[in-house]
Amino acid sequence: MIRRAAWLAPIAGAAAAGLVWAQAAPKAAPPRATPAPEAPPANTTAAPATIPPDAEEAPPVSVPTPEPIAVPPITEKEVAPAPPPKAAEVKPAPEAPRRPRYDVAVLQALDKVTAQTLRFEAAVGKPVRYKTLVFTVRACERSASDEGMQDSIAYLTVDSQPRPAPGKPAPPARQVFKGWMYASSPSLHPLEHPVYDAWVINCRASAPVTAAAAPAAPVSR
Repeated sequence: MIRRAAWLAPIAGAAAAGLVWAQAAPKAAPPRATPAPEAPPANTTAAPATIPPDAEEAPPVSVPTPEPIAVPPITEKEVAPAPPPKAAEVKPAPEAPRRPRYDVAVLQALDKVTAQTLRFEAAVGKPVRYKTLVFTVRACERSASDEGMQDSIAYLTVDSQPRPAPGKPAPPARQVFKGWMYASSPSLHPLEHPVYDAWVINCRASAPVTAAAAPAAPVSR
């Protein structure tokens, strides 16, 4: 029994000493991760190469100046004169077709009171009377070939002038219309009169006047 206690005493002391050492030893810190090296910025310029101070300079090279080459003069015969500039061809613009004009206007008048109508002709520049109205045609023309609608157009003046009474002077005329009248659209620019109405029918050329045949000369015997 005494031997067994003596054998266990050293073991118990060693165990107690190991426990004390384990409690006294500090805990080791965990290893830290090594940070990755940062990449250099994109716009970083490379440092210029360092030239050693004992580098030798290249000796200058002398280049001889070449002598000028003599160029023979150029004569006038060798140089041909420049051709004159060509004038641009100007093509005349095509003329627009004009409206054909005629010397007679065909008119039609209406008496609103009696409902009587009358178609008559008026030569250009010659006054024509219809009751108390006097028509004077200044121009009469038809549409040109390039116009979409064919029409007859007359420029005229209309004066109101009653007939003079027997033995009395004629009363002064009063203009009641002046301008263009269109055969296709009588209401476009009409004559505004309380009693009469008038419009253009057509434009035509005057019939040629045939000269009467001269009588035959008597035969002398």
